[in-house]
Amino acid sequence: MTAQSTPRPHPVDHELVDAAAHVARTRCRGDNHTMAAAARARDGRIVTAVNAYHFTGGPCAELVLIGTAVAQGAYELDTIVAVGDRERGVVPPCGRCRQVLLDYFPGLKVIVGEGDRVRAVPVVDLLPESYVWADHQLDAG
Repeated sequence: MTAQSTPRPHPVDHELVDAAAHVARTRCRGDNHTMAAAARARDGRIVTAVNAYHFTGGPCAELVLIGTAVAQGAYELDTIVAVGDRERGVVPPCGRCRQVLLDYFPGLKVIVGEGDRVRAVPVVDLLPESYVWADHQLDAG
């Protein structure tokens, strides 16, 4: 009988969760900014951003964070988390964000879960059997 291996969870970057919670608490005001995101760049820096809600479908905090990171010269992200305003805690990324995060950073870890059950999981685990955007760029034949 062979023992089944279970995937080992990645350690949770609590400093990242705290950074996103701080931004949500201090910068998210009103209905236009209700979510904050924080990501750890490969060089160790923490980048933060907030969503820009609009009835036409403004960008989520995770998407704003991608542009913010690039503007600050952080092109590779290791881990990301989103936190809601009004002490809502960690909020998992929506489907669109999952696809974009996977396309930009296939090795990214995403912090999900609630309270003391937060965990860091590979973005690919949040979007199994996903479309790979880069596939359309492959040369045929």
